[in-house]
Amino acid sequence: MNDDVHYMQVALQAAARAAQQGEVPVGAVLVHHHDIVAATANAKETQRDATHHAEMLAIRAASQRLDAWRLLNTTLYVTLEPCLMCSGAIYQARIARLVFAATDPRYGAFKWVHARQHELFNHRVELQHGIAAAASAALLQEFFQRRR
Repeated sequence: MNDDVHYMQVALQAAARAAQQGEVPVGAVLVHHHDIVAATANAKETQRDATHHAEMLAIRAASQRLDAWRLLNTTLYVTLEPCLMCSGAIYQARIARLVFAATDPRYGAFKWVHARQHELFNHRVELQHGIAAAASAALLQEFFQRRR
């Protein structure tokens, strides 16, 4: 659990950096055997690309660093529940475990996909959520209040 808190704090730091660049503050950290192989944040606005979610960027960076598309024995830490696109990528990449902070009632899809994993997928993802949820939600609320 202490590791989860530590890595989520790293993800929150990435999210805070994203907010400073005008991005929705979502950060992701991908860990392989206690080694951070990717720490990323949303870059949709700066890159002008709808696929540049923090999770997608972390998966790409980790795949390059580990020289593999199968990210076995990894844990992905994300400050906000992944959307449908990112949920699919998590399963495709064979990530073993997902830890996310805040739920996303609007676009979050992982809990929905996760509930159906036994029906549809040959890969299983362990799920943990709620770690640093209040800090993540506060960061998001502050960001959107400043934009309004």
